[in-house]
Amino acid sequence: MFDRISRSLELVRASLGILMQDKKLLAFPLLSGLVTILVVATFILPFLLAGFSGGIVTGTPVSILLVFLFYLASYAVVIFFNVGLITCVNARLQGKESSVGEGVANAFRHLSSILAWAAVAATVGLILRTIEDRAGFFGQIAVAIVGGAWSLVTFFVVPVLVFEEKGVVDAVKESFSLFKKTWGETVVGSVSIGLVFVVAGLIGLAGVFATLFLGNATVFIAALALFILLVVLLAITASALQGIFVVVLYTYARTGVVPSGFRKDLLEQVFVPGSPQQGAGNI
Repeated sequence: MFDRISRSLELVRASLGILMQDKKLLAFPLLSGLVTILVVATFILPFLLAGFSGGIVTGTPVSILLVFLFYLASYAVVIFFNVGLITCVNARLQGKESSVGEGVANAFRHLSSILAWAAVAATVGLILRTIEDRAGFFGQIAVAIVGGAWSLVTFFVVPVLVFEEKGVVDAVKESFSLFKKTWGETVVGSVSIGLVFVVAGLIGLAGVFATLFLGNATVFIAALALFILLVVLLAITASALQGIFVVVLYTYARTGVVPSGFRKDLLEQVFVPGSPQQGAGNI
């Protein structure tokens, strides 16, 4: 167990090294966040007009449709920029240069696949939200567990859609297959990425509360503004790092190729059981 955690953390550190070498990768989660804000702003008025109160079960058919469309648009935006991100990450791992524009252009080329996957994700999200609204406390816990499992099983869907040009159903199947090989590092690595940035955020929040003891409103407001900025930067960095981590695991699992900046012996210990599928796919 401790060896697995150590390997996962080292993979995360190596992924961070790639991010530091190619900081333009941060542009994709930044753009994703900005466009998502526009999506939220676009749906605020329709939600108000439909009388949506936050509960799907008690909502009208119109409000339920709006929730689905909101999920669809939100997922589509996130997936779109994730495609751009992994496109540039893949180029970097192959020692090539790829611009933000090229990443976005590749996302447009895969727009039909992006929308199809967004529709599936939105449907699953709507179903889970409906169950959550209908169920009690324990039902909400069950939904959280199912939602987490779904996220892990579909961890590699986007790379499969983009690099292997597969349909959504086949991409989910392939993602599950890859997840079974890398489940330890996928789970621990993802949790490690989230945990590191959550801890950093909590430290920043503690600093904000510490300014309350100074009794100076100006200092508190300044600290609060800096904390908000810190949260935004942490979220952007974590998202970019997650994209790199996904592509690294996917690349080795499908091709056996060790990306630059990563130790072969480290990656060889990641996959269970046996070795990666040599030559099983081309990126």
